[in-house]
Amino acid sequence: MTEPRTVRLVQGGPIMIEGPVRIEMPDGNVVESDRFMVAVCVCKRSRTYPLCDTSHRRRRRGADDSDADSSAPCDASGQRSA
Repeated sequence: MTEPRTVRLVQGGPIMIEGPVRIEMPDGNVVESDRFMVAVCVCKRSRTYPLCDTSHRRRRRGADDSDADSSAPCDASGQRSA
């Protein structure tokens, strides 16, 4: 019997999964990663979706510094939460 995979939810960031992983997308495409730890994007801002490229860390365009906290978490729709 194999040991269960560890999945870690990161506040304001991706879902971390011990690799290697095979991700089956809703459209039938398959994304594989043989890395020892894989970050799966939850904000859908990643250019390498479904894999995280840290796009959740960047500020929105046009937001001034007073109300745009680049470390604020985003929700499932990709919007920053307070």
